[in-house]
Amino acid sequence: MTRELRAASARGIAERGEVAARVALVLSRKSDAMQAEAGVERRRLGHLAGRLAARGFTIVSGAAFGIDAAAHRGALANDAPTVAVLAGGVERAYPAAHASLIRQIAETSAVVSEVPPGSAPTRTRFLLRNRLIATLSTGTIVVEAGLRSGALNTAGTAGKKGRPVGAVPGPVTSMVSAGCHQAVREGLAVLVTDAEEAAELIGRIGADLAPVKRGPSRAADDLDELPRRVLAVLPPYRSMSVDDLARSGGLGVAEVMAGLGQLEVAGLVEHRLDGWGQVRTG
Repeated sequence: MTRELRAASARGIAERGEVAARVALVLSRKSDAMQAEAGVERRRLGHLAGRLAARGFTIVSGAAFGIDAAAHRGALANDAPTVAVLAGGVERAYPAAHASLIRQIAETSAVVSEVPPGSAPTRTRFLLRNRLIATLSTGTIVVEAGLRSGALNTAGTAGKKGRPVGAVPGPVTSMVSAGCHQAVREGLAVLVTDAEEAAELIGRIGADLAPVKRGPSRAADDLDELPRRVLAVLPPYRSMSVDDLARSGGLGVAEVMAGLGQLEVAGLVEHRLDGWGQVRTG
């Protein structure tokens, strides 16, 4: 999305009186021991932020290490708006290593804080910052959260303000996902696994529906119960007689013949010299 297209889209939204959806992507502040565990997830979820940005969502996060930075960069890569909410004064880049990222966000979108210029990013101000992130956003997606974390605090604030909350799951043994799992278990959050599900949760009702996930389809999926039972006892690489099929499947001979007839019409079985067998494909 070019800047010209984004500006045209913004004008169109303003003319229609619509409000662009803003999604908060939050995570817990991890210890050094947890950083390696989160590395792969950071790359994957940076892609999630980019997909949401490409769909027209404004990404709101805290410019911190890890997922916060990945979320902002995902939006910037799609030339989409992103808002960085700081725990200190807006002129004090924190963390300092993200000074260039915060400057880029300020040039293209917005860097905000509710504390006066010159204020230091203290521990209590991070919790206040999280409250502001939840309040500014249409909905919140918790990417990573321990059982005690600021990310869960942000999710709780969003829930109290009537904002939808989503949680991205992780391995059941993951320390950085335990809070996400708890939030889903307790009904605080809805489980989301990709940008499409996050968009459905936070986006326009009825317009941002996620596609239904389905496993690979098989030719036997639409069969009635009787032919499905016959097919289940017919080996894929060996022929069987009608009597053997009846004994193996606990069916009558007439039932087996009826089931084989439907399977033959569907192109799934064939009659051979030594009995009935499945049609081989490939």
